[in-house]
Amino acid sequence: MLVSDLWEKRAGLRTPAKGKKGLGAALTRLRQERQRTATPSMRNLEVLTATTRQMGTLLSSGIPLAETLKAMIEQSEDKRIETMFREIRERINQGASLADALAEHPYMFGELYVNMVRAGEATGNVDVVLRRLADYLQAQRALRRKVVSALTYPVMMIGIGLIVVSILMTVVVPKISTMLTDMGQTLPPPTQLLIFVSDLFKNYWWVGCLFIAAISFTFERVYKGSDKGRLLIDRNMLRMPVVGDLLRKQAVSRFTRTLSTLLQSGVPAVQSLEITRTVVGNRVIADATEHIRTRILEGTDISTPLKQTGAFPAIVGYMVSVGEQSGELEQMLDRIAIAYDEEIDIATERMTAILEPIMIIFLAVVVGYIVVSIVLPILQIGNIGK
Repeated sequence: MLVSDLWEKRAGLRTPAKGKKGLGAALTRLRQERQRTATPSMRNLEVLTATTRQMGTLLSSGIPLAETLKAMIEQSEDKRIETMFREIRERINQGASLADALAEHPYMFGELYVNMVRAGEATGNVDVVLRRLADYLQAQRALRRKVVSALTYPVMMIGIGLIVVSILMTVVVPKISTMLTDMGQTLPPPTQLLIFVSDLFKNYWWVGCLFIAAISFTFERVYKGSDKGRLLIDRNMLRMPVVGDLLRKQAVSRFTRTLSTLLQSGVPAVQSLEITRTVVGNRVIADATEHIRTRILEGTDISTPLKQTGAFPAIVGYMVSVGEQSGELEQMLDRIAIAYDEEIDIATERMTAILEPIMIIFLAVVVGYIVVSIVLPILQIGNIGK
């Protein structure tokens, strides 16, 4: 049962609670808006993968949809997931299709998921589509983990380096510089520069925090609020050495696997490209996908406009062309995705191998300069004493 209205009972009469209905409606609209714009988190993606595979297995075993949803409700450990499946089951009991019921929960079931289920319902292969969706979601999780693991080490090194340098500049250096200044000796230029930078760290650290916050805010506003800004940022990110190669391979892998999964599920090519455009994660590849979709509406094939965009490697266009000519486009797209997943592994190892010595050398230079700047005046004092 779901609560739709709250009533306050006084002297045996039912009256709407004052302010409750308006407040409840406002909160409901706010929740719906947040759900509409939200994207599945890593935890939601893990839960979604497991539940999708379980649903596909149960349906393929001949268990009715209502009983399948009942089983999902009973085994849900998360109260929020349990409530979601109760609502889905209630909508289906009211006569709605599974796809329509899932579409009411966009924070968990995206456009790709809903359209694949709808195509499965039209062909009577919902169980097959769900198992295919589970494989797709699992591959996306693996791809995301690869990229995150590749970026974790450099980010940790930068964070630890900033912490170490900040402690040296705000705690250690001021104490030593005070001691050296009290001796009345003329400090060497490296030490003077170190003391100047230390004073900036100690007295104007808030300016740095404001600067970082301003950069972050501006980046988010430009990236999310402007189509031209997002295109400019994504294009430049693809041109970055090492990192750009990894991001391009990730986008190509996501494009080919998503398109293959949709086509195998019976979703029309034009609609498949429209959905794929929203999940590739890069504006350059998304615009190229939209160009391909527009050209298909004009009657061309997929490989010709794909090659013309210049956003995809040449080998991708060639393999797509071979797949179209042989009538095995979906299988060819799968092979491309698998090949690029392997390329992502190689690119990840290469990026880590390059960034690791760079970060170590950078930190060694910074810490070494601090140590030398502190030792120089001490040695100078020792030479004067002799």
